[in-house]
Parts: sequence; C-alpha cells; structure tokens
Amino acid sequence: MNTIRFLRAAVVALALAVPFVSHAADPSTTLMPGAVSQVHYQKTKIDGVDIFYREAGPKEAPTLLLLHGFPTSSQMFRGLIPLLADHYHVIAPDYPGYGYSDMPDRSKFAYTFDNCANIVDKLMRQMAVSRYALYVMDYGAPVGFRLAAKNPEKVTALIIQNGNAYDEGLLAFWDPIKAYWNTGATKEREALRFLTQAKATYWQYTNGVPDTSLVSPDARTVDQALMDRPGNAEIQLDMLYDYRSNPPLYPKWQAYFRAHKPPTLIVWGKNDEIFPPAGAWPYKRDLPNVEIHMIDTGHFALETNGAEIAAFMREFLGRVVPVT
Repeated sequence: MNTIRFLRAAVVALALAVPFVSHAADPSTTLMPGAVSQVHYQKTKIDGVDIFYREAGPKEAPTLLLLHGFPTSSQMFRGLIPLLADHYHVIAPDYPGYGYSDMPDRSKFAYTFDNCANIVDKLMRQMAVSRYALYVMDYGAPVGFRLAAKNPEKVTALIIQNGNAYDEGLLAFWDPIKAYWNTGATKEREALRFLTQAKATYWQYTNGVPDTSLVSPDARTVDQALMDRPGNAEIQLDMLYDYRSNPPLYPKWQAYFRAHKPPTLIVWGKNDEIFPPAGAWPYKRDLPNVEIHMIDTGHFALETNGAEIAAFMREFLGRVVPVT
C-alpha cells in the first residue's frame, strides 16, 4: 500500500508542475508574465538533512522567500511562483518532515519551530541570499517571524496570509491543542491525531470556500500521501505540541514590528476557522500602515484566489521592493 501511495504522490506531483489560473479571481487581475520562468526543483544538505526547495526567477532580482504551512509544503506555492518569477527571485523550501525534504527519525532530529527556522536561515546563507521579502502562511508565520526578529536587516517586506502573531488569533479551534500544551500527555496527543487524517485535510482545504469546485484535489492528495508515510503523523503531533513555543514569542515579534516597521501586506482568507480574521486586525496596532485585504475564501486562500493574491503582491512589492 505504501508503494501505491508514493506512486500516486509522484504522479500528482508531475501534474502540479503546471501553473494554475484561479477562476475565483477577476480576469483583469490575472497576470501573464512577459517571459515564462522555469521552476527548478532542487535539494541541498543542511546539518545532514536533505532540504528540498523550489527556485525560479532571475537570481539578481529581489528575493521572495515563501514559507509554507501545515499539513502542506512548498507545493502550496506551485501556482503562485510562476506569477511572480518574471520579476523576482523566488525560493520556497520544504521543512524537514514535509514535502520532499528528508524526514529524519524523531530520535535524531527535534521537530520544532526553532529548528525549522534555523534550517531555513542556513539555507539562505548557503544560497548567499542576504535580503528577502517573506511570504508567511500558517506554520510559516512562526518560522518567518523567528527569522525576521533574529535578522531584521534582512527582511525587505512581509506578506502575511492567515498567519498568527497575536493571542486574539487563537480561538476555539485551538482549545484541544492548548489542552495538549498544558499536559503533554498521551490522551491529549491522541485526541489530535484526527488532524493528520484525510478527512481533516479535506476540511482544511474546503472549509469556508464558497465554491469548493474551485479547489483542486491534487494538493490535498499529495499532502495526505506524504503525511501517511510511516512515522510522519508523529512528526506532525510533535509540531503541534511545539506550537506552544510560539505564543510566548508574540511580544518579541510585535516589538520587531514596532521597531523596524517592515512594509507589510496582509491577504487573509476571511472564512478561515483555524486562523480567523481576529488574528489579522491586531497587526494594525504595531504596523499602522499595514495594507489588509480580506478575501472571501478559507485557510488555503491560494487554491481559489491565487491570481488575485499575486496581483496584490505585485502591486505592493512594486512599491516597497522595486525591481531595478
């Protein structure tokens, strides 16, 4: 059965190489780059772990670093990358245990947000990328905000899509996860195992989406096939437990926002129950000039509104990170 799953994932991955155009977006916002930029699928070794990443666009152009969420990988950006790579150097890595990066044994690698951030930081150093704009979504927010707070001079801009940095953003969905944080016990851990199963993955992709026929089954099929690998569910539960390390860092990240005032664009699926809009508006407290767009979709907003989000990004980046 595992062989069948891996073959299925491989076939779907080939399909995902084809860029998408979102039917949910106004056709006038659909972007057709002047020249097609090929995506390179690469691996490099960081601290003994093979890290997979997607790279496209001219290397001399401003860099845009795309950081994925749970339970997905850099494949969530498969459609966005071609809409940006004519003007920007785009990099989208997979964290260890996600996508096509290595999945080291839990006894040899601690699956934490600190370690994910360190891996991404070392990848950027290895690639000699000293400045970049950050696109953060879901888990990508605590990974990216660790990078930004550590090296604020490297971050040229922030694009935040359903990624949290405020207590107001952790509502009812998080109650059973908080129970696990409080105990670390087997009972509370097992109560969250459903989040690694196909029904929950389907829900994440479709909940809050007005027209679910716009949600391709390809992404969730790949995500689930990779999460069904032996041992991967335990990695996901480890990461859910380590998420408890993020709220104590919120004041530090908020201080970074206030002190450095990075140009910030928020594009938020307003029907998301995991990271609802209540977590988006508090950014205005610390970033008074933040640009916010609430989009009528759910958690994985790129699946239905990718071209619309790309249009917002190109206009925003054109102002704050101009291409020379």
